[in-house]
Amino acid sequence: MRLVIDRLGHLGDAIASGPEGAVFVAGMLPGEEVEGVLDGDRLTGARIVTPSPYRVKPPCPHAKSCGGCQLQHASDDFVAGWKRDVVAQSLRLQGIEAPLLPGVVTSPPATRRRATLSGRRTKGGVQLGFHAKGQELIIAVPGCKLLHPDLMATLPALEALVQFGGSRTTEIQLQVTQSLAGPDVVVTGGKVLDGPAQMELARIAERFSIARLTWDKEIISQREAPVIRLGTARVEFPPGAFLQATVQGEAALVSAVKTAVSGAKRIADLFCGLGTFALPLAAEAAIHAVEGHPALTAALEKAARNTPGLKKITTETRDLFRRPLETDELKGFDAVVIDPPRAGAEAQCQRLAASEVPVIAMVSCNPVTFARDAKILIAAGYRLDQVEVVDQFRWSVHIELAARFSR
Repeated sequence: MRLVIDRLGHLGDAIASGPEGAVFVAGMLPGEEVEGVLDGDRLTGARIVTPSPYRVKPPCPHAKSCGGCQLQHASDDFVAGWKRDVVAQSLRLQGIEAPLLPGVVTSPPATRRRATLSGRRTKGGVQLGFHAKGQELIIAVPGCKLLHPDLMATLPALEALVQFGGSRTTEIQLQVTQSLAGPDVVVTGGKVLDGPAQMELARIAERFSIARLTWDKEIISQREAPVIRLGTARVEFPPGAFLQATVQGEAALVSAVKTAVSGAKRIADLFCGLGTFALPLAAEAAIHAVEGHPALTAALEKAARNTPGLKKITTETRDLFRRPLETDELKGFDAVVIDPPRAGAEAQCQRLAASEVPVIAMVSCNPVTFARDAKILIAAGYRLDQVEVVDQFRWSVHIELAARFSR
């Protein structure tokens, strides 16, 4: 069957109109004429008859097999435009016209500072890398164009950890994060350790200069506390802590939030994490930072105490899904910054909608839940002033954005 691709879905699959409805075709772009065998709602063995002008040669040799990236076959301009369209469409479905700022801030190649790889011992050695597209097979990624060189340099260390503590029957996951002190490695799913095994893992960590090694929630070795810089603060982060994926993406989001709340003297930072926004904003405003994970608020509090020149920062450990800040607790704030996880913050936005907070800066990694929450605020009298799209997950279908709402 021969078809013409109409559009890309939110997961990056190309979609064409078939004889009985939508047909999904992997790895294609809008406008391309393709042919293949129709199997249900999928076109298999697809071959390009007429390529798109936006099609490019993938820069990575693993692009066809590795599932780490989904859009290396598309030009940067196309991906940026598509991501803007996804945000605009999500808002339109909620009846909102999107005041999108021009352009998309896209992180350069080789800038990802955190990643989770899969590992498995084999008869002849180890497998380490990302999963193949839609499969359990692990694809090795030497020369990966996505990861920061510091992360690429940890691959021999990760292979040694898999060789010693992995299994031939089950996978282990290895999360590695770049820090100022060196790589922070968190392993889950590894074998149960006795005393000698812990000693051997500590020796591996020392040999490869791993700053900290955590094995199934137990810290095995710490040469030096992993640290990142947020604003002027140095923050020691706990194992597995969430960080923005790239320094460049973080800088774009922080800049957008700073602009949105400019002039505010008292700010509530909700879902604050380690203080991605709280610490830079504290140079100019008093901050009340709220987060559900006590290890994160403790790290933020310690960093604030040890950083001169900041305005007052107070912290609160609180599950904002179950106990959102109520309207009376929001009184007195000039602005609110809110950066929820992918599920959004429906309950908290309902309280914000009933409040008198003049300005809200919202950061989101899910345009669908962002649009839902934006509708709640707009219905209560807020205006969506602007939306900036940030692409720090280069070549993937993930999208982040920063928006400003005002009364």
